Amino acid sequence: MAIKEVKTGAKPAPKTVAGGASKDEQVGFHKGALSTLAKEREEMLKILSIVEQLMQMHVAALKELGVDLEKMAKQAQAAQATAKASKSAPLEKKLK
Repeated sequence: MAIKEVKTGAKPAPKTVAGGASKDEQVGFHKGALSTLAKEREEMLKILSIVEQLMQMHVAALKELGVDLEKMAKQAQAAQATAKASKSAPLEKKLK
């Protein structure tokens, strides 16, 4: 006896892709992830804006108190360059 295959009008089950989830499930997952990440980015930008405003307020307050931040930054940069040069000099001598 042969078993007859019954054909129905139902759609076949969606093919699964790596990981066992169907393509539609994976598309939904990635769309949801992008939506969530976009909202997180918006919140991060709000926080960054607030931090920037606070930093500008502190810079203005220091200027009012007579602190020259540009001079301090140049001194720090010069000190950093000097420290870097002194560390690299012995290595350069060893290579020659």
